[in-house]
Amino acid sequence: MRAQFLYVLKAVRQSMLTDGPTVEEHAAIKAHFAYLSDLTAKGVMILVGRTQTAGPETMGLAIFEAEDEEAARAVMLADPAVAQGVMTATLYPYQIALMRGGLPA
Repeated sequence: MRAQFLYVLKAVRQSMLTDGPTVEEHAAIKAHFAYLSDLTAKGVMILVGRTQTAGPETMGLAIFEAEDEEAARAVMLADPAVAQGVMTATLYPYQIALMRGGLPA
C-alpha cells in the first residue's frame, strides 16, 4: 500500500527570491520543475506548489505517494533543487483528509 508524504522546500539563498536566481540556481530550478512535472504525469505527485511570497517564510510543498519512508526520501533527495543545494527539504509523513474532487485512490 502506498503512503502519502509531504516535503517542504526552502531556498538556501534567500536573495534568490528577491534579487533573482544565479545561472546555476536557474538551471537547478528548471530541472526541479521538470522533475516534479514528470512525477506528476506518472501519478506520483498529488500536489506541488509554493507560497507567493519572497520573504523568509516562503516555502514550496510537494505532496506525493511512495511505498515507504525510504522511497519517499529518495524522491525528495533526487529533486534537482535539493540535490544541487539550491533548496533544503524536510520530509513528513502526511495524509490528505479532505480534497476537492475526492481523495486519490
